[in-house]
Amino acid sequence: MFEHMSWGKKNRLSSIVAPDGRALMLAIDHGYFMGATHGMEKPAEAIEKLLPHVDSLMLSPGILSTCIDPALTQGVVLRASGGNSILDPDIDDEELILTAAQAVRMNASAVAVSIFVGSEHGHQTILNLTDMISQAAEFDLPVLGVTGVGKALKDRKEKRYLSHAARLCAEMGADIVKTYYCEGFAEVVAKTPAPIVVAGGPKLDTYRDVIELTYKAMQEGAIGVDMGRNVWQSDYPTAILQGVKAVIHGNASVKDAMEIVGELSTPENARKEYFKVTAEDIANSAVH
Repeated sequence: MFEHMSWGKKNRLSSIVAPDGRALMLAIDHGYFMGATHGMEKPAEAIEKLLPHVDSLMLSPGILSTCIDPALTQGVVLRASGGNSILDPDIDDEELILTAAQAVRMNASAVAVSIFVGSEHGHQTILNLTDMISQAAEFDLPVLGVTGVGKALKDRKEKRYLSHAARLCAEMGADIVKTYYCEGFAEVVAKTPAPIVVAGGPKLDTYRDVIELTYKAMQEGAIGVDMGRNVWQSDYPTAILQGVKAVIHGNASVKDAMEIVGELSTPENARKEYFKVTAEDIANSAVH
């Protein structure tokens, strides 16, 4: 998968992709444009029980510096693009928010840059990716290209669009591509000459939906998933994460994974509510 890469880049990627060639990432970078998202009001406490079950974290520089124990053994995928907000007309107006050198000083395993193909600021976001890839080459730092959608592109989660956006990430030189699952996903994988991890996206209706998404993505060629809200906004985050892990690293069926989720959906694994949250709050947190 990464045979053509330098030793340094392979070494960094080994903290993201497990020896079985698969990756379970926990996305907690939503606050970079959404603020204090429901379920992630207190990041350190929210992920405490989740960390042992993931290969890596995807997060922002500030949360890494203030909320994560420096003794962390999992890989760190550091968000490198931003400057936008959920309060903006759209979220595609991004620039780079740190350099590759800064990411290396923070001991990042990789950096992530979003592109918004076909949006008003799509051109700039692609240049953000190429700029970071050029910077990262000096340090053998892997780059994750993320196919963002935003408000204007929220309905663009079909095969034709995603295969185009994912291919652009790979063409620019991204080492891994993060994109959405869609009908005909195997074709997206086939047309993308870089490993793909699937985004969890907005919170799904049921645990089975999450497990089925993971199962289908893996069956159709993804190397893993980068789950966020579908884990830490769920009532039993550890339970659903263990089910997802069983699919990715244990080749579990949907049925077997759901049994794991059921067994672990216990009071001690329930998500803590730090603030009173309304139905409107939850709906707003799923806009993107």
